[in-house]
Amino acid sequence: MRSPDVPADQLFTRQVTVHPKRIDGRFRRFKWLIMAVTLAIYYGTPWIRWDRGAYAPDQAVLVDVAGRRFYMFDIEIWPQEFYFVAGLLIMAGIGLFLVTSAVGRAWCGYSCPQTVWTDLFQHVDRFVDGDRNARMRLDAAPWGPAKLARRLSKWSIYLVISFWTGGAWILYFADAPTLVRAFWGGDAAPIAYATVAVLTFTTFIFGGFMREQVCIYMCPWPRIQAAMTDEKSLIVTYKDWRGEKRGSLKKAERNPGQFGDCIDCNQCVAVCPTGWDIRKGPDISCITCALCIDACDRVMTEVGRPTGLIAYATLEDCDRERAGAAPNPVRKALLRPRTVIYFLGWGGIGLALLFALGTRSHLDISVAADRNPPFMLMSDGSIRNAYTVKLRNMESRPRALRVAIEGLPDARMWSDQMGRADAVTTLDVEVPPDTTHPLRLYLAAPAGAPSRDFTFTVTALDPQGETDSSKARFAAPGDSE
Repeated sequence: MRSPDVPADQLFTRQVTVHPKRIDGRFRRFKWLIMAVTLAIYYGTPWIRWDRGAYAPDQAVLVDVAGRRFYMFDIEIWPQEFYFVAGLLIMAGIGLFLVTSAVGRAWCGYSCPQTVWTDLFQHVDRFVDGDRNARMRLDAAPWGPAKLARRLSKWSIYLVISFWTGGAWILYFADAPTLVRAFWGGDAAPIAYATVAVLTFTTFIFGGFMREQVCIYMCPWPRIQAAMTDEKSLIVTYKDWRGEKRGSLKKAERNPGQFGDCIDCNQCVAVCPTGWDIRKGPDISCITCALCIDACDRVMTEVGRPTGLIAYATLEDCDRERAGAAPNPVRKALLRPRTVIYFLGWGGIGLALLFALGTRSHLDISVAADRNPPFMLMSDGSIRNAYTVKLRNMESRPRALRVAIEGLPDARMWSDQMGRADAVTTLDVEVPPDTTHPLRLYLAAPAGAPSRDFTFTVTALDPQGETDSSKARFAAPGDSE
């Protein structure tokens, strides 16, 4: 609760609309590239086809909720293999730590979805309303037909982008062409319409209106990243010993040697998508997009002063430059114990996942014994146990599998489709593609057979010859377990 002695205006400030100015430069062009690539991947990936044969979907990337599968090109992940997804998430986290410790909040500045869509919406602003000064004048102008028309036009474009953003998301969970036809025909599942509505609303609000407020107040990463950076991390930095004292060109000409290189043009603030003044130092408002570097370098070139007044630099190098020494090579900031450890951890997990993916079996068997009753005594004195066996064929083709028992001498088995008179020691089963096939099996052992552990094995009757096994227990009279 606020103390009554503290003025309210010290605890709360009304949001000031940020109108970033158009700028060109190497970092702006890099942002264009990242935005184009990420948006193309997001909107286009569901439409990529990938031939997996007649028994599997042909969508390259698909989260098949109904079939409990995740497809990504030639990779197919089953529910029991979720550790692959967990491994990728861990790699993403470590990768974020690696990037942040090396080059600050570069993820926030270039690749974060909030940044990408905010950047896209800001370009819509420029297209409809004009550059910074025109937008500021329009904001300050009273409401009238012209202003209302521009606002409605801009918001309509926001809405279209937001709708297609939500629409693209649901295409990852079903066959894209089929779902699009069903969606527009009114035949899609209600959850599809609800998901599109929610994502349309959140994209419209977050990208169109909240923008930098999401980065500054809602996102937890700006707080976490403080623990990931240190004096050896490359961050966007204003070299105050070179820029201060600030003064215009005219003041500098009238007072030689009394002013620094910063001419106080505020172009670094004008181009910032969050409205932060980098000259105040690092802050959670700075997403490290480096557009201020483009703006400052352009101004320095125009006034005939050296570029690099604002630059990617480590705090350690800033101290060296302040003292008159040369900065360290960039590779020293990138190749240091912290980043090397992060990279080795990230790469190690990636290699482990690739190894597990390359050596995994596409065949699986699981066994559950009946508990009530655990066994039955047959009329001839033999002992019968019942089991539910699940055979999992993880390939997109039918496979002939052979089930056998090991470690249970003289035992015979049969299924619901055959009688005890046809009991066998091995059973051949045809399992459809991408299917978990349940099989009810009965095992009978001669009278007097003791309780013991044994093994069900399954072998693929194809050139691959994959095999898997599952331990089970045969229950008999006197079994205490």
